[in-house]
Amino acid sequence: MNLTYNVRFWEIQTKKNRRRPYGVRWITAGREHQEWYATKALANSRRSELIQAARKGEPFDVDTGLPASMVREESDRTLLDVAREYVAGLWADAPPTTRKTVVDSLAGPLAAFVRDPDSGPEFAVLRHLLVSRLLPPSGDDGELTGDLAAAAHWLESASRPVADLTDKPTAREFLRSLSLTTRGRSAAPSTVRSRRANAYGLLQYVVEAGLLDANPLAGLKVQREHVTDVVDPRVVVNPAQARQLLAAVTYVGTRDPDRGRRLLGFFACLYYAGLRPAEALALGEADCDLPSEGWGELLLWRSLPATNSRYTNNGAVHEQRSLKRRADREVRPVPIPPALVAILREHLDRYGTAADGRLFSGTRGGVVPASAYHRVWHAARLLGLSPQQAASPLARRPYDLRHAAVSTWLNAGVPVTEVAARAGHSVAVLLNVYAKCMDGQREHINRKIDDALQ
Repeated sequence: MNLTYNVRFWEIQTKKNRRRPYGVRWITAGREHQEWYATKALANSRRSELIQAARKGEPFDVDTGLPASMVREESDRTLLDVAREYVAGLWADAPPTTRKTVVDSLAGPLAAFVRDPDSGPEFAVLRHLLVSRLLPPSGDDGELTGDLAAAAHWLESASRPVADLTDKPTAREFLRSLSLTTRGRSAAPSTVRSRRANAYGLLQYVVEAGLLDANPLAGLKVQREHVTDVVDPRVVVNPAQARQLLAAVTYVGTRDPDRGRRLLGFFACLYYAGLRPAEALALGEADCDLPSEGWGELLLWRSLPATNSRYTNNGAVHEQRSLKRRADREVRPVPIPPALVAILREHLDRYGTAADGRLFSGTRGGVVPASAYHRVWHAARLLGLSPQQAASPLARRPYDLRHAAVSTWLNAGVPVTEVAARAGHSVAVLLNVYAKCMDGQREHINRKIDDALQ
């Protein structure tokens, strides 16, 4: 260590509109150092610690700016500190949905990876702090106060060092925490897989940073759930049911008769063109070829996925992105049948477009919230399905219309490569996920087998 007694401190600095607005700043032998905190109390506490060390005559390390007694080896850095660096590093290039997945995946194990957990705040409180304030570089604004401030201070001081993961039982316990919900129950298999993938990514970053020689989770055997991502055939509607539901959409709304009809084209795009909801929300008039007769075409090149505003660059719920797993502005052409052409032409005649040219907008011209179209769809199911069907999983979500579209194409004999191109999937994913029969198709197949047997 390069030690010096030449240390000067500044007053607490405040910068608004940042996640940690309170800065501790000081100089060691002409070299400036700074640390930023979510609350002024935390900043004052840290500044007081440093000043007391200087008053005791303790030398400071010029490079780190810390008193000699506080200088820690890199291997003693806490997993929380490293996780913040890891999240901050991927934030700039990752889409909002990926940011959210990473933060959600790491928050649970980080909340559990603490010294003496029984002496601290509840697990749910710690996880909330990590998700909303401590992990995202664009965390909620405002100073933490009261119990939340105390919980944040406890978590930062109680987080365990990265080096603790070299202990096999500790690593196994960390791995086990990825499989539990906030109530200690087993999480859904898909959730566990996502958490494990992101935990491995974090620990690979730890290895690349030279804090550990190898990923401590590598080689640990865990019991894996046998799961598949195939579409539940019970959710897939046949063409007659789809037409019933789309007709029912137009009857949704008592105080506002246009409440459902305004979204008819949106739902029709999901069924007739197999669009994802985020792709339909981004669809503009300029992206549509809608002839007066025959088939038309949609040219898809962007989407508007919804996520928490803390994960977007513009602070809005929706942020424009390229198509899923596609390069920026790469276009996916999707031919559309005359039925959808007619619906979209009528929509444009009746409602026009939003100010930016999008076909579907809310009452004030913004992007249609997911909650709004989900409520309309729920009401349409009650109108368009029998009580038994409405109580079943059949078309429970708007996204199930996309499943129905792809299943319809496959059952109609459309080549798999063409279906994959229209749906925006690889052939392998398509065969694994979407190759399911429509509701009522089994009876048709059974009759064909009967005919063959006779």
